[in-house]
Amino acid sequence: MFKNFIRRWDGRLRKYADRYLNRSDLEKDKEFQNLYSKVGTRKSKYTLTSMERCYSLYKAIQYITKGDILGDIVECGVWRGGSAMLAALTLIKSQQTHRKIYLTDKDIDIHGVPYRLLWKKEKEFLSVSLDEVKKNIFSTGYPKENIIFVKGMVQDTIPNTVPKQIALLRLDTDLYESTYHELFHLYPKTTSQGVIIIDDYGHFQGSQEATEKYLSQNPQKVLLHRIDYSCRVWIKPSPTLK
Repeated sequence: MFKNFIRRWDGRLRKYADRYLNRSDLEKDKEFQNLYSKVGTRKSKYTLTSMERCYSLYKAIQYITKGDILGDIVECGVWRGGSAMLAALTLIKSQQTHRKIYLTDKDIDIHGVPYRLLWKKEKEFLSVSLDEVKKNIFSTGYPKENIIFVKGMVQDTIPNTVPKQIALLRLDTDLYESTYHELFHLYPKTTSQGVIIIDDYGHFQGSQEATEKYLSQNPQKVLLHRIDYSCRVWIKPSPTLK
């Protein structure tokens, strides 16, 4: 029993260290820290994602702007808008505010988790109104006309309201059905060399299974890069020449 107790806590401590302690390189990036302080700290509470995941998104936005990757930004699963705020602030810093940011989330599900599966306090914590999300996103100063809010189940709103080209696709709806639906309709619209981020690949089994199923059906193989225990990122390969 004692050995099992130690083993269990050893795993938890390792996960904690992986999430919160080994980040000296991130903390030295002053430009990132300046943007992160506006969205990712405990004081701001605009996002639930780790600093590592925020840094990955920050670098991904820099990658598509410096590489002139064509397309807009699409995020499925918004919560209070922290990740979208970071993307908007990074685009402003990169002087690329011509790109549109599509934000889609549900009104009966919050962050991909059905209400009936949540405790009351968790439900209250995760429940965010569209007005609050708009207020948070607009506070970045990003052009309002280039932010598109899409409210409703992704199975109902996608592919009806999507851009023609996507430079960065971030999926954070957690469940199998929504994640697979998003990949099925949005991955083909993602530009070659565009970035795909699966936020909860390692945290929710449904997200992982949907991602692996979709990729197994795609002839182009990709490298899923590990950001932390949960997040995975890859760059869409260019079409294979025949």
